Amino acid sequence: MLLVNAHGRFSAHHAFMINCSWTASTHRQGHHHTVGADRRADEAFFPARELLESIPGFSQIIADIFIAATGGDMTQFPTPQQLASWAGVSPGSNESAGRVKSTKTRPGNRYLKGALGVAALNQARSKSRKTYFSAKFRHLAPTRGPMKAIVAVEHAMLTAAFHMLTNGEFYRDPGPDYFTRRDPARTKARAVRQLDALGYTVTIQQAG
Repeated sequence: MLLVNAHGRFSAHHAFMINCSWTASTHRQGHHHTVGADRRADEAFFPARELLESIPGFSQIIADIFIAATGGDMTQFPTPQQLASWAGVSPGSNESAGRVKSTKTRPGNRYLKGALGVAALNQARSKSRKTYFSAKFRHLAPTRGPMKAIVAVEHAMLTAAFHMLTNGEFYRDPGPDYFTRRDPARTKARAVRQLDALGYTVTIQQAG
């Protein structure tokens, strides 16, 4: 299977090579570790892979890239915010007197960022399966634009992965109606504005 994204081509073989590179780097100080020719040979990563694959939009290859890039070890990142900054999916906003000067994402790990982009686009374009991530994209895209909405979904996925690998828990989706439940008044106001824009006169009445 081959992934094609803004950063070029990235195959399962590339993910395995990054995994080998990471293993060699972390064991270079006197530690010895045998890496098999097949990335599936290392059973130590099976639990982390299973956890990550429970995230909507995460394929096995995306999970493998995540593990190869981070080692599957979240203890090296004190907070999910630091992991997001390292991965390049944390918008850098500089504020002065309440005015945002910049919201560009910082440079990060291009392989992990590319994989997260594929997963986020999968959810943004999904019409068959409604999830929190697809709802988050639809919630933010009208006001922030699709690109910033995608980055926000990437950030949410990375945050979920951080907590899952830290706690050893599978992903639990908040649901596609999360934003409606969180702020029903805002959802109602938005629906009324949309109908007004279409030329309808709306009368709100509480259901019996």
